[in-house]
Amino acid sequence: MGVEGEPVVQKSIAEQAHAHYDRGVPFEIPLPTRSLYFLLETSARYYPNNIAIDFFGRTWTYEKLLREVNQAAQVLYQIGVRKGDTVALAMPNCPQHFVAFYALMRLGAVAAEHNPLAPDAQIAGQLERNGAKVAIVWEKCASSYTQIVEDGGTVFSVNLSASMPAKYRFALNLPVNKARKKRAQVRADVPAEYLSWDNEVANSRLLAATVPHAEVDDIAVILHTGGTNGVPKSVPLTHLNLGANANQNIFWVWKLHEGAETFWSLLPYFHAFGLTFFLICSVALSSTQVMLPQFDVDAALDAHKRRPISFFVGVPPMFDRLAKAARKRGDDLTSIKFAISGGMPLSREIAELWEHTTTHYIIEGYGMSETAPTMCGSPLTPERRHSSLGLPFPSTEIRLVDPANPSMDVEDGQPGEILVKGPQVFSGYLDAPEENQRVFHDGWLRTGDIARNEDGFLVMADRLKEMIITSGFNVFPSEVEAVFNQMEEIESCTAVGISDPESGEKVALAIVPAEEQEGRLTLADIRAFGEAHLPHYALPKIVELFESLPVSQLGKVLRHTVRDQITQRQGKPKA
Repeated sequence: MGVEGEPVVQKSIAEQAHAHYDRGVPFEIPLPTRSLYFLLETSARYYPNNIAIDFFGRTWTYEKLLREVNQAAQVLYQIGVRKGDTVALAMPNCPQHFVAFYALMRLGAVAAEHNPLAPDAQIAGQLERNGAKVAIVWEKCASSYTQIVEDGGTVFSVNLSASMPAKYRFALNLPVNKARKKRAQVRADVPAEYLSWDNEVANSRLLAATVPHAEVDDIAVILHTGGTNGVPKSVPLTHLNLGANANQNIFWVWKLHEGAETFWSLLPYFHAFGLTFFLICSVALSSTQVMLPQFDVDAALDAHKRRPISFFVGVPPMFDRLAKAARKRGDDLTSIKFAISGGMPLSREIAELWEHTTTHYIIEGYGMSETAPTMCGSPLTPERRHSSLGLPFPSTEIRLVDPANPSMDVEDGQPGEILVKGPQVFSGYLDAPEENQRVFHDGWLRTGDIARNEDGFLVMADRLKEMIITSGFNVFPSEVEAVFNQMEEIESCTAVGISDPESGEKVALAIVPAEEQEGRLTLADIRAFGEAHLPHYALPKIVELFESLPVSQLGKVLRHTVRDQITQRQGKPKA
């Protein structure tokens, strides 16, 4: 009770969190009023000669990038892409991906980001939901997009080596086995009806200035996710959602210097985490991004030697492997003053290794595709708390509620489902009215995650969803199970996550073979079937055969029991 007998009012989580903010971080952030394209235009105006991209040592200034973007926008405009149209992008991180993204932002079109290594079945479902009639794709995944051409659309193919330095292109074309293998990793034949993106952009004139821009509330990006229950969905994010979250992240790490930072661009653009930090935050700060098409420890450290990194955003296994390799190689990482980990829990061991190696703080962030993606983070101060989700971001409201009654907030210290509201929160999935009704409660997004409030810091307590997080990627058991349940040789199966020091979790599959298949179902059969239907990160790394799966009285598979049994088996030496 209060001093006059009135009940003590519990402070909101945001109010408690504000007491722990770094002194330079505001409680509210300014909201963008224009499209994302103007971030690039502004950087090109004020920092025209700053290096925007370093790709294997070949560089692009902001002035050069802006010109290429307007050439690319003209290419798309000429084939009929207009404001509001959706264009599929399927590339690793490369200059062409950057240019295509901002060309779409200039036109007010929508960039539907796809994993270039996703299986055909997954791509087909995503294209059906987002309705793209045009695609810009890496040669290696070109065959997954032929349906667009068959339906009267246009597909551009991207030659990854076209953006590499001349010495790399020369080496790839040498008539030796090593060069052939390298060339096969980056190049592939494409259907004759595809257009060359690289040639079309290089030979294009600039887009006319009279072409209208997007409004800040227009959709900018579509990301693909399993949402909060594992069913594949498409997440539309507006220029406001993404621009606001970029501002939230930039104000959170407020000591970053405009025009003076170098980002390690190692997370993929098709992932919400990589998209916001590298395609948006880096540009908003007029920074340089040292870009690689895939995460390679030695290539990343070599690039760091050439152009020292000051800001690194990644997932925990990246920090672990880079710190260990740098120590082994004798490389100095002390230039990396700012580091943010996300996508999966950051262990205290990895955090301490990184901080000891770089002599600077690492903090953890929390978010999801639906929040563009960040909603919480630890402060970049001695108050940081490793293994916590952090504090609610500026302009972000968080509640912890009873999952069975989301109108009822839980008391501090008690576990509750995380509900979030803020300018970075999306307004609903594409073509999923029933799911949208389920996932929103009185304007609050239900995350499906359970956490406790500890003086403004959120600490993960459990997951409503049985999601597996492996190397920062979300894998939903239902997605894996749906694939393998198609095999006639399998009677039933369940997927679980098994703790792994390198990736966070491994996907493990427990299988009950069909009666007539006992003794005939092979690991090779299972792997081959999985590779045809699942992205690489979702493939089971562990497969165990069961006579039957443990179930509850209601017949529901007891995943935690399956997980425990597989973990126990893995700990025993093979006979």
